Formats: sequence, C-alpha cells, structure tokens
Amino acid sequence: MPYVDSQGVRIHYQAEGEGPPLVLHHGFTSSSEAWRQFGYVRALCRDNRCILLDARGHGASDKPHDPAAYALPNRVADVVAVLDALKIPKANFLGFSMGGWIGFGMAKYAPERVDALLVVGAHPYADQSWDAFRHIDGADPGAFLTALESVLEQRIPPELRPLVLANDLRALAAAAQERPALEDVLPTMAMPCLLLVGEEDARYPAVRECAKHIAHAAFVPLPGLKHTESFVRSDLVLPHIKRFLETERRLPTQE
Repeated sequence: MPYVDSQGVRIHYQAEGEGPPLVLHHGFTSSSEAWRQFGYVRALCRDNRCILLDARGHGASDKPHDPAAYALPNRVADVVAVLDALKIPKANFLGFSMGGWIGFGMAKYAPERVDALLVVGAHPYADQSWDAFRHIDGADPGAFLTALESVLEQRIPPELRPLVLANDLRALAAAAQERPALEDVLPTMAMPCLLLVGEEDARYPAVRECAKHIAHAAFVPLPGLKHTESFVRSDLVLPHIKRFLETERRLPTQE
C-alpha cells in the first residue's frame, strides 16, 4: 500500500490506468474508495492515469487531531507530495466538494502543477456554514451528523451514512473548519476549468458566479441534483467529465 510523507503526515495514494495523469480528490468524510464505489475509476481509468489519494484525516492516511494540521496549504502540499512521488510534473485535477475546494487551493498555491481543473459542488468563496462544527469534537456521532447535514443543507443519504460513521470523527471534527475566501485566485487562473454543480445544491449560486471570473471556465448545472447526488449520480456527471477531458486531450499542449 503506497504512502508518501507530507510534512510528517503519511498520505495514502494509488495510481492506475494509462494516459494523461488525473488526480481524483474525494469530499469531506469520504475516501478514495468512493471513486470506485460510484463508478468513476472504472470509467476514467480507460483513458487516464487515475491518481487517487486519501486526504489527511480520511481513509488510510494519517489522521491528526490538531486543527492546525488541516490548513489549506498543508492539504495542497499533500497533493504535491503524491505527484512528486509519482514523478508527475503536472496533472489534471478532479475534486468533489472538499476536494474541489482543495482544487482551488491548488490553483492558488501550486498552479504550475495543474493542467486542467475540474470541480464538482465547490466554490472558492468564504464559507461560514462550517461554523456548525464550532463546538463539535467528534465524540458524539449523532451531533457530528447533525452538524454535517447543516453544512450540506440536506439529509445524508442512507447509503452514505455508514461511510461517514466509519471515520475517525475526532480527526474529521478537527478538519471541519471555516473555509477562508480564495476568490482572489480567480482572475489568475489560466488553466481550463470545468465547474459542475447540482441545481438543488445550496452552492449553486456561488459556483455559477465564480465561473464568470475564470478566463477559461465551462459551467455545467446538473438539473434536479442536490449536493451529494452530484457525486453519487455518476451516470449524470461522468459524461460531462469525459467530454471535457477528451476535448483537452485534443488541444495542443500549452506551456
């Protein structure tokens, strides 16, 4: 099981498939296995070298209980460490929710490592909804779920609840912090971007707005989908992702 050391935190990763490198970064409370469970790996590894990592605090990676460990630059450093371990100078980046937020972090702190950015259900604006976790330490699973549903503004689907509760909730409570504003990065983003969001997702207006401030962004609304559904319903999401990646593959390489 491959690991890389990122500033003293072990990050678990896997790589499979052939083609242009594509980082797949999961959302909060999830892990890299979710990309397999919902069919993304099977579909995308046919034409891409898929790089799956478990974010710090998640999956098989280390799980610090110190909130300072989860600062965005540290999360970006984890991705860069995995790319360095695989000797990959640049990659396409696909992130859902927290993973998409970290994608904007990549655009801010490590833009030279990103060929194209694909974000599902995330935006770069300040997000105070995470205040719901202000007094949550992970000791009470019910309180943790209530706070998470407050952030999502929806009930967690039954098929996802066991995945959430299987985590180290103390580590996730430490990771659940108010997210600082990153919109200053938008005018600097030169890479092609695909922004997808469910029309029933509370993040929809913010994602639509941020697409207007990125030079090369395609905005794709997903009719009828809430936040978690915009990941679980891979049958509706994957066609947009595959079409975008195929278009990028056909374009001449830009340095």
